[in-house]
Amino acid sequence: MARIAVEPRWSVSVSVRQIRWSSVAWLLLATLLAFLVLYPLAWLVLESLQTKAGNFTLENYVAAGTSARFRTSAGNSLILAGSVGLLSVLVSAPLAWAIARTDMPARGLIRILVFGSIVTPGLLSSAAWIILAGPNAGVINALFRSITGAGSNVNIVNIFTMQGMVFVALMECYPLAFLLISSALSLVSADMEDAANILGSSTWQTMARITLPLALPALLGGFILSFQEALTLFSSPATIGIPSRVYVLTTQIWALFEYPPRVEVAAALALPLLLITFVLLWLQRRVLGRRSYVTLTGKGGTRRLIRLGWAKWPVLAFCLLVVSCSVILPYAVLFAYATARAWGEPLGPGNFTLDNFAYVLFGMDAAQRAIKNSLLLATAAATVASLFGAVIAYITERRLVPASNALSFLSMGPMVIPGIVFAVGMFAGYTRAPFFLYGTLWILFIAYMTKFLPYAFMNTSTAVKSVNAELEEAARILGAGRLRTLWSVTGPLIRYGILSGWFIVFIYSLRELSSSILLFTNKTQVISVNILDAYEFGLWSTLTSLGCILLVINLLVVGIGYRLAGGNFLGGMKE
Repeated sequence: MARIAVEPRWSVSVSVRQIRWSSVAWLLLATLLAFLVLYPLAWLVLESLQTKAGNFTLENYVAAGTSARFRTSAGNSLILAGSVGLLSVLVSAPLAWAIARTDMPARGLIRILVFGSIVTPGLLSSAAWIILAGPNAGVINALFRSITGAGSNVNIVNIFTMQGMVFVALMECYPLAFLLISSALSLVSADMEDAANILGSSTWQTMARITLPLALPALLGGFILSFQEALTLFSSPATIGIPSRVYVLTTQIWALFEYPPRVEVAAALALPLLLITFVLLWLQRRVLGRRSYVTLTGKGGTRRLIRLGWAKWPVLAFCLLVVSCSVILPYAVLFAYATARAWGEPLGPGNFTLDNFAYVLFGMDAAQRAIKNSLLLATAAATVASLFGAVIAYITERRLVPASNALSFLSMGPMVIPGIVFAVGMFAGYTRAPFFLYGTLWILFIAYMTKFLPYAFMNTSTAVKSVNAELEEAARILGAGRLRTLWSVTGPLIRYGILSGWFIVFIYSLRELSSSILLFTNKTQVISVNILDAYEFGLWSTLTSLGCILLVINLLVVGIGYRLAGGNFLGGMKE
């Protein structure tokens, strides 16, 4: 008689248990992600379509569209974003080419300094350039007058103009284009460049006709990224634009929260920013998804450096000029004036003091509270986002649940939401029952964790992709469960991706301003808001001291990140 094989009952129950666990996990994660991302956006739309009494209306959009002040602000926003986007590509393309493709000296140092500009808050760059290029007491103008003997009313630079705002925003945004263009140029094979040189092209002709055209998708993508970032900037428009009466959409949204608040009009004004961001994201995907600029060969191409000869010194001078404007000069001037006993006296040993730091750290309650809140929020947001992002990345990459693409989309969604737009939605959604969180650190924690979750997810997702699933299958065959396999096999292999995500979220949370400025109260102030308050009240010693403390914390975190997570962890960063 033929024997009929019967599957053990326990394996069926385990299978059912696994299916149920996966379904429950998917449902919980999807619900939580959808709530975190969509709840504020739903309230943003709802707030824009109702009156203060709660009645449906389109008057908020009419008020936003017909106001000459708002139309002028929208035009200024487009001018700022377009100028910064174009200049970012013009600055980043030769900078990236020099570092990635040539034998220019000090390439590693220049790259590190560019990364330094990534972690430098735009608020501090703005403050430093106000000290340097202010129309009256600016260092550059004062130095010019002392050298030439010109009158006290003679100025050669004035940062409080549209051009000044564009310049400071450029120093904050060009690293985004640099990262994209540098990555593309490093993948261009030298074989095609060699062929062009053999046919008589000079180094500069080859760069113009071969190298840069092959990197065209990255150039266009860099423009889009910089344009998008400049469109939603708040730091330089608030510190430079408002005093010069050059208003943009982000500062107008902030002004609408002044007493009496007009949150409904702010919501109507914020939605076009979100729409423009979605359009830019679509264009970016179209641009970066093109394949006509990719060179394919049967074997790996070489990556030989181009010898510049005597031209390497002018190229190095250009690179040093860029990083000096974005990192070296701001850092130097902030430290110099943070340690100055009297601003009107010449800088030097006789005018050196650490009393400003002592006052901020031990004598100023608001600053102490802000530093404590920022460190607590950054640590909590980084920890939760990195763990949450790791779980989502593992589930989506291993296809453990149905519709994992939707889960991935929800994880990346916050990246395309401008910070100040997201903050308007959170203000509308979390200032009413049942989630009345305004005035607590919880609303800032949720804002930071949700906004920067994509960076944790991206870093861990990349790490999970690099781990062969057969390693996990071998552990499962030997009797390990899914969680044991994740803890003992996959976890150790992806730990650097998780660490990278943690450091990036921590850095961004520590310097975040555009969301914080709408969601803080006196008890929940953070460092960035405290610095902006010091600027508004003219407390420059406090501002520069707090700025230096923030920079030191950021640089320490970057150093630890390089040590623990490897030198490429900043490659996943964006503002």
